[in-house]
Parts: sequence; structure tokens; C-alpha cells
Amino acid sequence: MIGFQLSELLQYGVIGLGNGALYAMVGLGLVVIYRSTGLLNFSQGEIAMFSTFVVWQLHDLGLPLPVALIAGMVAGALFGAIVFRVAVQPVGDPHTKPLAVVIVTIGLFLGVNAGAQLIWGTGDRDMPKLFGGGLIQVGDVSIAWQKIGAVAVLAVEVIVLFVVFRRTKLGLAMRAVASNPESSALSGVPVSRILLVGWGLAAALGAVAGTFAAPDRGLNSSLMLLILVYSFAAITLGGFDSLVGAVVGGLVVGVVTEVLPRYVSFLSKMPLAPAFVLILLVLLVKPEGLFGSKQVTRV
Repeated sequence: MIGFQLSELLQYGVIGLGNGALYAMVGLGLVVIYRSTGLLNFSQGEIAMFSTFVVWQLHDLGLPLPVALIAGMVAGALFGAIVFRVAVQPVGDPHTKPLAVVIVTIGLFLGVNAGAQLIWGTGDRDMPKLFGGGLIQVGDVSIAWQKIGAVAVLAVEVIVLFVVFRRTKLGLAMRAVASNPESSALSGVPVSRILLVGWGLAAALGAVAGTFAAPDRGLNSSLMLLILVYSFAAITLGGFDSLVGAVVGGLVVGVVTEVLPRYVSFLSKMPLAPAFVLILLVLLVKPEGLFGSKQVTRV
């Protein structure tokens, strides 16, 4: 009986890790924008959903799914950059007008969602699994290749982003803009262009997350709503400016939100409760998150 319970717990944990990889992917996009603007982008999930529809459309037209994903990432990056240029940049510098920009991202949340419904309708579309529907058996635990693929792709994303932020001039410029945009501009850093790149990169990451999420959750205009909430919980736990924190936070949130409702009966009726409780506890105890940089201000 104990062995059965342990294998059941491990099974739920594996599912949670697969889900957590999705939350971490979206969280990485949120961190990329936060590190370049110092703000949270509430439209990140809807931009990811829109980009996923582009991937589905390209695949439906005959492209192999991996090729459609790469093309969708490029299209998503262009879409994210255009959204920033058209809707966000005219509002002003996000560092000096943070509230105005946040309100714009909330408006984009609604606008992009409505646009997707206008183009593709409200029904579910079938998205095939990037790594197929096969399973591997480890003892009594079944692990889907799609879950393994999600974790592997997440690892690749983290490595690429780490190299970009730590080993390239672009990453240095993004960190400089996030820290002090005025000084960066005086030093010759093209602040607007850097912000545009950040939005495009985040949208490309969102396309990958959506492509992994759509086969199990159904591709529709509501695809990323819950995922975005869990992703916010992930970066709150890990730290708004930490790539590692987004990954650790995403995996932890994935496991917690999958396992707890299985054993705490009332949580099965409130699937978002563990995420919100986690956000509240982290903000009360360690507002900067486990891996986030503590803000230091001069008096």
C-alpha cells in the first residue's frame, strides 16, 4: 500500500514538473521584459497564445511542426516588437511612467485576446505534440516524452539566455537599460531598440510555451490564462529579475499545484489557491524572491 502511494506521488510529481516547465518558459519571458523595463507585462500570456496560433496555422498549411515552431517564434518576435513599438512606446518611458505602461499591457491583454478570437474563432484547435504522444516507464511511473521534451527545451532556453545576458553586448545593454536608462542613453545605448528586442525575445519564448501547452489544454483564446497566473507565482517565488529563479519557481509551482489538490480535497475545487498563497507568503517573507536582487535605495 505504501509503495502504491509513493508511486502515485511520484507520478503526480512528474506531471507537475512537466507543467512547471511551461510556467518557467512563460516566466522567462516575463523576466526578460522585467530586466529591460523593470515592469511586469500582463499581456505576455496573450501574446504567447497569439504566437501559438501562428504556429498552428503554419503547421496546418503543411509545414512540419518543428519548422512551424521556428517560423512561429520569428513571427512572434516580430509581433511582440510591433506591439511594443505601436502600443507601448508611444506612452513614454516605462521607467518614468510605470503605471501608464502597466495599464497599456492590461489593455493589450484584452485586445490581443479579442484579435485572436476574431481571426481564429472561439473553438478549440488540435495541436499535435512536438515530441509525440509516447510514454516511457520508470518503475511504476509513466513519463510522457512531451514532458521530457518540455524540460529539455527549457534547459536550452536557460542556457541561451544566460549566454545572451552574461556574454554578449546585447545582454549587457539590456541590464544597463534596466538599471539606469538615462545613463545608458547618455552612454550611447539605443534604449528604445533594446526594449523592442526584449519584447520580441519574450514573445518568441511564449510561442514555445504555447506550443507545448496547446496539445493537452486545447488551443483557444483562453490557452494561457491559468498558465500566466502560475508563471507570475513562479517569478514571485524565484525573483522577478532572475532567470534561474524563474526556472526553479516554475518547477516548484508546477509540482505544488499538481500534488496538493490530489491530497487536500478542498483545493481540488480551488486550483489557483496554492499559487496565490505562495505569492502571498513570498511577498511577506522575502519580497525579492529566492534568487532575486534586493533593491537598494539611497535616502
